[in-house]
Parts: sequence; structure tokens; C-alpha cells
Amino acid sequence: MAPTNRHRPVVLGVDAAAPRSPAVLWAAEEAARRGAPLRMVHATLPMEVDLRGFSESGHHRALRDQGVEALAEASALVADHHPGLELSTQLVGDHPVRALCRESEGAGMIVVGSRGLGRWDEVLSTYSVAVPVSARSLCPVAVVRVAPPPAAGGGREVVVGSDGSPDAGHAVDFAIELAARHGAALRVVRSWRAPLLVPVDEEAVLAELGRSLRESLAGRSADFPDVPLRHEVRRGHPVEALVAAAGNALAVVVGRRGDGGFTGLRLGSVPHGMIHHAPCPLITVPPPAARTAAE
Repeated sequence: MAPTNRHRPVVLGVDAAAPRSPAVLWAAEEAARRGAPLRMVHATLPMEVDLRGFSESGHHRALRDQGVEALAEASALVADHHPGLELSTQLVGDHPVRALCRESEGAGMIVVGSRGLGRWDEVLSTYSVAVPVSARSLCPVAVVRVAPPPAAGGGREVVVGSDGSPDAGHAVDFAIELAARHGAALRVVRSWRAPLLVPVDEEAVLAELGRSLRESLAGRSADFPDVPLRHEVRRGHPVEALVAAAGNALAVVVGRRGDGGFTGLRLGSVPHGMIHHAPCPLITVPPPAARTAAE
């Protein structure tokens, strides 16, 4: 029997340039709350054999040494904060995106930091990880640009975007379990933009969307009675609505959508935009069919 997501390892992609990034302790905390091991992976691009027959250059050895040091530094940080956590490290010779997507086959979650690259650099740069891994992973991917802000008034909240689609439904299911693990409330946000050329009764549309959203959450609320659940419909673009709602959130969760071969299109416009603008960790949830097809 395949392990459940609760016990599958949380896999952290360790960046040699930021071995103590906010992603490290966020991943460790999530692994501890799941009762799951934390697996740290650093990928160094494969070495090339030069014309003289040497298989490893001084530059490549230096990159490997940096990776070893980064894994050791990140491990020491985790051990200081979570001394009982099951922890393993691996240095692999591969492109970081390929390495992490391969890890996603058996992981409960992939966690990466962000180098703050621009929108197109995140898609096309050799150093881009956040967008292509979020687009291709078989399990949820957390992009941790900044640590979550301190809880306001002792409360915690997970924000999730919903548009009523099956993909959004999977994201809501993931988000409410995340909220339950962290003793947090769940806020479900749906956005709506009035059409430019067609007159509509905006208040009536907003009321109907709110009713539909409330009905879709009824069963989930019954399954997680200890999770305070709020829902709201906001005017505007989905990214703007989620950014506004997630200012003090533990995390913001979105479903993955899109299907072409081009990375950014496969990811979908909302999670792609949120990677660059989310004020807290962003978790992108693929449809269950992604893992089922791989298995």
C-alpha cells in the first residue's frame, strides 16, 4: 500500500546561495506536524567530460563542495529547532528541476525557496526552480519566499482560492487539512470581475456566488468541525483578491490548472502570478490524477 501524504517525506530543495532561507524551517515545521521525515536535496548540474578526458573540473568540484556545505548548514539549523525530526540529506548530480520532480513521485510535499527572479526569468532561467517545479510536480509544492508573519491576536489562518472547479476543490481539501494540522482557521476566497460590455446585476451575481461557495463548503465543514471556516467573494482579479486576503496568512493555497508543454501555461496564470506576489508561503496543489497517472 502506498504511504499516505501524512507520512510521505517532506522534500526540501536546498539552495547553496541561501542554506538558511525561510524555506528550511518552514519545511521542518511542516514535516514535524505531519509526523513525516524531512529529506533535504541539493542538485548540482551534471559534470561534463572535457576533450582531455577529465571528468570533473575545478569549478564543478567547487559547486559540489558548496552543495555539501549548504546541506550541512541547513541540517544544523533544523537540528537546533527540531532535534527529534527524522532528517536525511542527498547531493545529486542533476538539474534541480528534474531532481525535485523525480522526488515528487514519493513525497508528500516539495518545498523550495525563491530567488526573486522576474516573471520570464522564472520560466526560462537555468536557475529557475519555483515555477517549473510547481508546474510539473506530482505532489503539492510550497514556495516560501518569506516566513509567515506572526499570528495576529494569537490566531492563524490558511487562505485558499476557489472558482468552483474540481481543481479548486482539491486545493480546498488540502487547505482544510493544513489548517487542521496547524490549529488554524480556513478562509476560502472567490473572485469575480464584472464583464466590460454586458450589463449585469452585480449584487445579485455576488450573492449567488456566495451561496454557491457556501454550499460547496458545507460537507468539508462537517468533516473538520474544529476548523473555523470563513468564505468571501471579492471583486477583482484572482491574484489581487488572494494577495489582499493573505496578508497575515500562514499560507495561501491554489489549485494547479493548465495543460500545455510550456511551463508557465501548464502551471496556470493564478499560481504563476501568486509565486511573485504572495505575501506568505504559496502552496500549489496538483490534481490527484497527476500522481495516479504516474503510479
